[in-house]
Amino acid sequence: MNDKCHLELTHVNIDFPTDTGPFRALEDVSLKIDKGEFITLIGHSGCGKSTVLNIVAGLHRATAGGVILNGREVVEPGPERAVVFQNHSLLPWLSTYENVELGVKQVFKGKKSRAEMRDWIEHNLELVHMSHARDKRPDEISGGMKQRVGIARALAMQPEVLLMDEPFGALDALTRAHLQDSLMEIHASLGNTVIMITHDVDEAVLLSDRIVMMTNGPAATIGEVLHIQLERPRERLALADDARYNHYRSNVLKFLYERQKRPEESGEADDAAAPGTDDPREDVKPENIALRVVGS
Repeated sequence: MNDKCHLELTHVNIDFPTDTGPFRALEDVSLKIDKGEFITLIGHSGCGKSTVLNIVAGLHRATAGGVILNGREVVEPGPERAVVFQNHSLLPWLSTYENVELGVKQVFKGKKSRAEMRDWIEHNLELVHMSHARDKRPDEISGGMKQRVGIARALAMQPEVLLMDEPFGALDALTRAHLQDSLMEIHASLGNTVIMITHDVDEAVLLSDRIVMMTNGPAATIGEVLHIQLERPRERLALADDARYNHYRSNVLKFLYERQKRPEESGEADDAAAPGTDDPREDVKPENIALRVVGS
């Protein structure tokens, strides 16, 4: 194993129970991730991207195989792995500051003084450019600002691995671009390992060190891994005319739309998949999952 490799998925399979028997959502998923890498998972709906993310988060146990982080098996949620969902999952009765404080108190209680925790919360709000809205509640800020708070709450846990499940999917294009830029700045500054799900090919190429392309389910697996050898920091306008950028973009598009047919083209309806194969959290609210991850 590479000395820098601190996260490894090894021969991961997972079956979900259905009325007609077990449904295999993932089969033989193996991936080694180095410390500080930015990995994106991309594929058609139902290919198990969120299932992979939730196994790494400790929210699901693999039927076979498993995940190793820093030499220890992942068997439950933990603060070293923070999750940012597409739904910001902020608690509506708490202010921006208090939503971030919630995680900080859980992780650093007894380790930081009250003043140190206050400074740490303010530092993370500043990282995502939300210091000016520290006293506002979620219903008083925009969707993009809510996602910034969700990212600040995750970062404030000081995680080794940041897991992001389509965090910008519900945002308008301009807000999404601003948050992509902010995420690149944060990643450059902190050096966290990031695993992010996206359906946006341009977003994947812009942000990633490697793009992990998933095959269609059932029994989805890793079809191809594309190394993105573009210098950092990256400027989206400069990359628009970069031949390498367009080459990488073309490779992902060819995988998705030539080598992997869309589910509707192959006659497989979305509801033919087992419940939750792409987002297996139907029975748990995102805010409750966030609290489980923070509180573990």
